[in-house]
Amino acid sequence: MDLSKECFWSVSFIIFLIGSSDLVDYFNSMKKNVKKPRRFALLMVLVAGILIPHLEGCSSDKAEKQGEAKTSGGELPVTAVVAKTSMTANGIAVVGSLLANEEVELVAEIAGKVKGIYFKEGARVKKGQLLLKVDDADLQAELMRAQFEQKLLSEKLERQRILLERESVSREAFDQVQTDYNMLQADIELLEVRISRTEIRAPFDGVMGFRYVSEGSYVQASTRIATIVDNSVLKFECNIAEKYALNNLIGKEIQFQAAGSDKTYSAKVYAVNPSSDATTHTVALRARFQNPDYELSAGMFAAGHLIFDGRNEFIAIPTEAVVPEMDGKRLWVLRNGKATLVPVETESRDEKDVEVVSGIAVGDTVLTGGLMQLREGMAVKVTVKR
Repeated sequence: MDLSKECFWSVSFIIFLIGSSDLVDYFNSMKKNVKKPRRFALLMVLVAGILIPHLEGCSSDKAEKQGEAKTSGGELPVTAVVAKTSMTANGIAVVGSLLANEEVELVAEIAGKVKGIYFKEGARVKKGQLLLKVDDADLQAELMRAQFEQKLLSEKLERQRILLERESVSREAFDQVQTDYNMLQADIELLEVRISRTEIRAPFDGVMGFRYVSEGSYVQASTRIATIVDNSVLKFECNIAEKYALNNLIGKEIQFQAAGSDKTYSAKVYAVNPSSDATTHTVALRARFQNPDYELSAGMFAAGHLIFDGRNEFIAIPTEAVVPEMDGKRLWVLRNGKATLVPVETESRDEKDVEVVSGIAVGDTVLTGGLMQLREGMAVKVTVKR
C-alpha cells in the first residue's frame, strides 16, 4: 500500500514508542535461547490494533482528497430556467405612491396673537369653516373710524352735487370731494381685506392634521398652523417605460394593492406627463380613484398593473438571476455547456420576476442558482427548474 509521508511517519513513531523496549528484550532472549512467544504475540496484536486504524485513516484522507480534486476539476452543479415568452392580460407591472386629491399647509397671513382655535386634530371640516382667528381689535377700530369719515364725506359729496347742479361750485371742487370719497372707500376695502386675513378658513372639505400653534401664541406671517388633506379621492402616481407612452393611456385602468391591504382597488388614468425623463427614460402618469370611506391614506406605497387592450408578451426572468454591476446588469447564460456572462437590459419588475428587453432570446438557458461560484467559461451541470 502506498502510504503518504504523514501516515508513514506517524505509524512508525507509534511503533517505535510502544515496541522498542519489548523488541530489544525479545532479541536478547533469542540470544540466551529463552522463548517468550506469548509476550511477542501480544505485542504484535497491540501493534496491529494501532496500525490498521491509521492505515484506514490515511486511505480515507487520500480518497477524500481525490474526491475534492475531482469535484474542483469537474462540472459545477447549478440551477437554471429556460427563457420563454410570458403573456398576461394584466398589462405591465407598476409601482408608485398615493397622493391626496387636495393637500394644503395652512399658514398665518398676518402677524398677531391667536385669539381662538376652532378645529380638532384629525377632525373632518367643511369648506369655509372657521379654523383659527387672530386678534383684529386694532383693525376693527381703524375700520370704524374710516366708516365715520366715509359717512361725512358721503354727505359732503351729496351737497357738492346739488351745488354743482346749481352752478354754485366749480367742477374742480366737486371732483376733489369725489376723489377724497373714493380714496376713503378704497381704504375701507383694504381694512376689510386685512381683517379677513385674520381668519383662517377651510379651503375645501377635508381632514385636519396636527396643529402647530396654541391659543394665545403670537404668530408671524407664514407661521405654520396646520395641514388639511382631502382623501375622499386619491391619485395613484407611477412611472412607466417611455415606449408604453405611445399607447392611448387616458382612461386605462390600473388595478393595484396598497401596503398592508389585500384588497384590490381600481383607478382610471386621467393625466400623463407630456415629457419623458431624460435620465430614466420613463413617463409619469396619474390615475384617480374614489376613496369615500377613507380606507387608504395619502403617501401610501402601492403596486399593481396597468391594463392595456389585448394581451402583452415579454420575457420574465427570476430576479435572483440578475447580476448588478457598475456598468449595467448581466445574466449567466449557458453556452455550449459553459457559463457565459451576458449584458442585458431590464424594465419593469415585481417581487419575483424582472422583464428582460434585450440581451437574451426565447429558449436561452439562464442560470439562477449557484452563481457565487461561477466563473466565465466554467463547465456546469444544469438542473432546469420547471
